[in-house]
Amino acid sequence: MAFLQWRRFLFFDKDQVKQEGSASPLDSLCDLNISVCSCGKGHLVFGDLDGNVHTLNRNLQLQSFKAYELRVTHLYQLKQHNLIVSVGEDEPGVNPVVKVWNLDKRDKSGNPLCCRIFRAIPGNKPTEVTCLALHESLYFMAIGFTDGSVMSMKGDITKDRHCKTQVHENSSPITGLAFRQVGKAMYLFVVTTDDVQSLNVSTKDCARVQLDQHGCAVRCSALSDLSQDNQFVIARNDCVYLYQPDERGPCFAFEGEKKIVHWYRGFLVVVTKDSKGVSRVNAAGLDKDSVDMNILTIYDLGNKLIAYSAPFPDVLDVLAEWGSLYVVTGDRKLMALQERDTQTKLEMLFKKNLYVLAINLAKTQHLDSDDLADIFRQYGDHLYNKGDHDGAIQQYIRTIGKLEPSYVIRKFLDAQRIHNLTAYLQALHRQSLANEDHTTLLLNCYTKLKDGSKLDEFIKTREVIFDVETAIKVLRQAGYFDHALFLAERDQQHEWYLKIQLEDKKDYQRALKYISKLSFAQAESNMKRYGKCLMQHVPEETTNLLRRLCTDYKAASAANMHEEGLVDDVNKGNAEEFIHIFANNRAHLKEFLKHMTEVEPVCPMGVYETLLELELRDWVREDDPRLKLELQNRLMKLLRSGVFSNDIDKALIMCQMHNFKDGVLFLYEKAHLYQQVVQYHMDNDDYAHVIESCKKFGDKESGLWEQVLGYFASKEENCKQYIMEVLEHIDSNNLMLPLLVVQTLARNSTATLASVKDYVIRRLQQEQQEIADNERMISLFEMETEGIQHQVQELKSSAKIFQMTKCSVCKHPLELPSVNFLCGHAYHQHCFETYAENDSECPACLPENRKILDLLKAQEQTHNLYEQFYNKLEHSKDGFSVVADYFGRGVFNKITLVTDITPTRKQTAGMDPIIQRELLFMPQGGNP
Repeated sequence: MAFLQWRRFLFFDKDQVKQEGSASPLDSLCDLNISVCSCGKGHLVFGDLDGNVHTLNRNLQLQSFKAYELRVTHLYQLKQHNLIVSVGEDEPGVNPVVKVWNLDKRDKSGNPLCCRIFRAIPGNKPTEVTCLALHESLYFMAIGFTDGSVMSMKGDITKDRHCKTQVHENSSPITGLAFRQVGKAMYLFVVTTDDVQSLNVSTKDCARVQLDQHGCAVRCSALSDLSQDNQFVIARNDCVYLYQPDERGPCFAFEGEKKIVHWYRGFLVVVTKDSKGVSRVNAAGLDKDSVDMNILTIYDLGNKLIAYSAPFPDVLDVLAEWGSLYVVTGDRKLMALQERDTQTKLEMLFKKNLYVLAINLAKTQHLDSDDLADIFRQYGDHLYNKGDHDGAIQQYIRTIGKLEPSYVIRKFLDAQRIHNLTAYLQALHRQSLANEDHTTLLLNCYTKLKDGSKLDEFIKTREVIFDVETAIKVLRQAGYFDHALFLAERDQQHEWYLKIQLEDKKDYQRALKYISKLSFAQAESNMKRYGKCLMQHVPEETTNLLRRLCTDYKAASAANMHEEGLVDDVNKGNAEEFIHIFANNRAHLKEFLKHMTEVEPVCPMGVYETLLELELRDWVREDDPRLKLELQNRLMKLLRSGVFSNDIDKALIMCQMHNFKDGVLFLYEKAHLYQQVVQYHMDNDDYAHVIESCKKFGDKESGLWEQVLGYFASKEENCKQYIMEVLEHIDSNNLMLPLLVVQTLARNSTATLASVKDYVIRRLQQEQQEIADNERMISLFEMETEGIQHQVQELKSSAKIFQMTKCSVCKHPLELPSVNFLCGHAYHQHCFETYAENDSECPACLPENRKILDLLKAQEQTHNLYEQFYNKLEHSKDGFSVVADYFGRGVFNKITLVTDITPTRKQTAGMDPIIQRELLFMPQGGNP
């Protein structure tokens, strides 16, 4: 009695079917002499011994029609089509007739249309029908007989045409038939009283496979649904067996004499005979009859439980329609078994603490993940309260993703439950649902347990996803430096790796080696961050790495790739940005900077400036004359290299701060600061170099001699020799006014008149000679001006007589018509027209007139060139002559050019334009 070990539940509610709005039971079936039942397509179908077929709809309305003359033996209502296939008798004897009824169509009398009729006689031998099976495709039908024959039909079962019939012989009566489709193949399960077979009716030969050597009784077979993989179920008195088309499946030991087997929505419904009868009083109240009782049991094979079990009096059949089970009893009553909802079932299981069964039931009922998670939680709480913490944590793990992790973590924070907490946190990480706090807590659990193997497994597997940075922090804090380094290196957390190596393990060599393997950008940023620390402990190696970074860096891991030509990018860092790393390490800094200036053609300005400062400091501190000279030569070489051409100020300041004379003078000269060069020598009272500098740079800056004269004039000591040399250069180049020279030397108490006597006499003689020359030129210009004014006056006051007898061009005697000009030239008209460029100018005077016009235009163009004027004035030895020259060009006034355009001045009003032009361009000394 293995089934007795299954738990029994009341998952169905029993109720007698009643008419709507009535409290009395359904009495429409009481008068029917029911012989067979079926269901499908929203109907319960009954056949009686009078040949009638009755259909009961959902509203419990009964409709009937005459199907046979004698009786109905078999009915089959299809699930997807409103068709009924019946087997019955129209005449006495063994003569079964099969009819196909279309309930959607009516004949003339209003009954369902009978679309096909044929006799069920296999091999022309009259035999009784035992079972009937159809496939929902309406293409396959099978009929079983008492002589062991099976008549299978392939084709449209509603039509006689194209329907092929085949008979299969067996030695025992047929007790059950069922169709099952597997892919494109169609199998027919055949059950006799002696065996179980499967026929492949989709092939011509209908291959037969014997599945078992024991059969079953009539109505003791059924086809399961997908919950049991559509297996064929047969029930014998000892067990219930399940079959596949090619083999036997599992069996269940349900004892008892089986009467009916039915499959309903994942449940196996079995009706067995009860050996005990029930006594009842007859209608007269006198006699007692014994009523046969049947036990209806509903099995849940998947969850191994009995969902319902109750006795019923003489069960005729079990039907499944409208979402319920209906039991037709021998007294023609219709009982309904309504399945309870899933939540009610689960509550029943929860009350009995049957959580495992509840979970299995929820899965078979296809509850969503949230409902399942709630069951797991309740089960976990139950186990936790019982003290089964290991079992509880397994249930809580199944709630991950639905239940808040803090609910579970709070329960297991007790140190004694650290193993359970660790298991939960591990599962949380495996499902990638852990946050930083969970990672921290799990790693703390590992460290407290000192479980190195679990810790290694956790951090070294790629299947577990966690926040790496959080893990590194926790491991570092717990002292697991090697594990933290492994994570940092694996996940390229370069900053954490270097922090641990430098701050915790103090392994500077390995940290430097790690940086050398990084890409250029990462290596550069990390050297800027940790360079000072590395320089302090491993200066030589750090300097070498910095050299690589600032020249042609290639990561150590990419060296082979570069050799193969896969890496073409050249990365160079800015050496200036690494100077701060060499704090308190001048020797390596100087070595680094020298290397950079040697290998790189162009370095940042800060590199040269820092190197210059370091060299200057060494030069100041050096006492050995030979080494000091060597440093001096190196400094001058650096200054002469031209790297400071665009930024001399800083280099000059450094040279001045360290009193590096050669460098200061060189930079002054490089910057064209000649006055500063002279001033430097004057500050050091180096008279010889003062004079030498004036001679060298005097042509480039004229004010140097004046500066030097003032310098010597301010000296109280006797500097007569240098003063006379300076005066000689001033005199030869006319650099100062004599009065200014005298006033300057007057400040020197030691200077005598003898030192300037020759200079003053010379200057006076030169000026007297210039005055005489100027007076002579003035007299000459005055005479020329008077002659011109006389000519103008004659033109204004007297008539002009033209007495020219020859043409000024061809020299032949003049003939009329002729052209005469006030300048005295005369031309034949044809000669004038040939040689003249225009009608108003004399061809002979035109070249001279053009010179005068060009001069006037040049003066007009240059009178605004103020910058050129000031430049010449600044560098000229005789400034007065420059001013006079530009004054003559009209720089200081605006010139108005009078042409032959309409006169605009009052004094020219009424004057002939030709006369005005001739007056303007009259050649010097010309006659009117």
